[in-house]
Amino acid sequence: MNDPQWPRANVWLASESPEPELLVVGVPSSRSSLTPSRADLAPLEVRSRLDRFSTFHGELDVDFSTVAVQDVGNWPVSEIDPVPLIGEVMRLAGDLPAVDLTLYVGGDNAITRPLAAAETDDLRKLGLITFDAHHDARSLEGGPSNGNPIRGLIEEHGLPGRNVVQIGIHSFSNSDAYHSYCEDAGITTVTVEQVEKIGMRAAVDVAVSQLASTCDSIYVDVDVDVLDRSFAPACPGARPGGLTVRQLSAGVLRAAAHHSVRAMDFVEVDPTLDVNEMTLDVMAHLLLSAATGFATR
Repeated sequence: MNDPQWPRANVWLASESPEPELLVVGVPSSRSSLTPSRADLAPLEVRSRLDRFSTFHGELDVDFSTVAVQDVGNWPVSEIDPVPLIGEVMRLAGDLPAVDLTLYVGGDNAITRPLAAAETDDLRKLGLITFDAHHDARSLEGGPSNGNPIRGLIEEHGLPGRNVVQIGIHSFSNSDAYHSYCEDAGITTVTVEQVEKIGMRAAVDVAVSQLASTCDSIYVDVDVDVLDRSFAPACPGARPGGLTVRQLSAGVLRAAAHHSVRAMDFVEVDPTLDVNEMTLDVMAHLLLSAATGFATR
């Protein structure tokens, strides 16, 4: 039923404002995944779920339907190999119009490296927040992958480790060696246990405040596998003990509300593994949480 008093998120996204404040871009990459994945299917599939969602956040009394949005569609990158993918994604990102916030829908986590690198010519002035169960600091010896975007940004693009805050690290999802690498690089780690103690909003506020004091802009990587596996069966990297959907959506909303956050990505959902579209709906919910946060600026 088409109810004019119940505006739907898919209609909002299709509005195609000629002067957008917010862009949505599909980045269907999965050839860089360490575990074989069809995350490249997620950008289209998550859009197909938006008709189930309204534009009104009933708990915050915020309607984001007035946000001027433009859906750029999907970039043709699904068949590009990992090494040339970096240059092509950076080129495409550089050609986008300047807006207040860009939301990238992946795809695997390999897209974080070129998208963050494209934000500025001087990564010493870029802050990076990751919502992730993993450090993503694996060795670069095998080339770029969804397991090493953070290490790639630090070692090959010049991002200082002190400019990185990782929220959601938890049990049995990392190694001692890569944890030590992050400590040595100066990366700030906020574990799930710490989030439970201080609350997600406080964790994000501290991270944003820390980065905004020294950086011109902040990029946010939302790896959906930071969630407890019960919420994200379509994320190959999700494990028991992760965040809840409410915790993650609160973090995404809080980050998107800050004017220093200029871009966010949402990654690591393989629709072929999903159960009743559960994870796709979570990804859609997170995307709309970002739009809600932006609407409160």
